[in-house]
Amino acid sequence: MKVVVTIVGKDRVGIIAMVSGILAEHNVNILNVNQNIMDGFFNMVMIVEMTDNAMALTELQRILKEKGETIHLEIKAQHQDIFNVMHTV
Repeated sequence: MKVVVTIVGKDRVGIIAMVSGILAEHNVNILNVNQNIMDGFFNMVMIVEMTDNAMALTELQRILKEKGETIHLEIKAQHQDIFNVMHTV
């Protein structure tokens, strides 16, 4: 299953390393990354793929949200189909 991971917050060293490290620990493959920094604010969107033997999406969501909160980032993970529906006019 493909998942869209979004990260938003004040820029700081190590954001990409932290998120990609969590994903690697849980056997989640990064397919695409788009990130930018505007006026000190970090914004990144990742498309990742979770295999059948990877953890449940709800568990990944919990881990990313909790880790993000500890460093004042908003990190969300949504199934790609849900993300697409939410962003279709």
